[in-house]
Amino acid sequence: MRRKGTGDFDYDLRFFSVALCHNDLAAYFQMNFNLMQHHGYSLEELENLVPWEREVYINLLVAHLKEEKDKAKNRQNR
Repeated sequence: MRRKGTGDFDYDLRFFSVALCHNDLAAYFQMNFNLMQHHGYSLEELENLVPWEREVYINLLVAHLKEEKDKAKNRQNR
């Protein structure tokens, strides 16, 4: 499956699909659901992300949530 990119470059999305195939289909839909329900993303926004870009945003969100959890735990322990 090839998609025309910006400029003169063609992007082969199969590469990204193979590179990120560690995520199964059920986990993909569960993550989409969680991102939409709890974090305000739209399905269109999620579907338009390049797979590596999606992975970066999810990793940033996980780090942020962990940081928030640690802050809440520290406040509770005071």
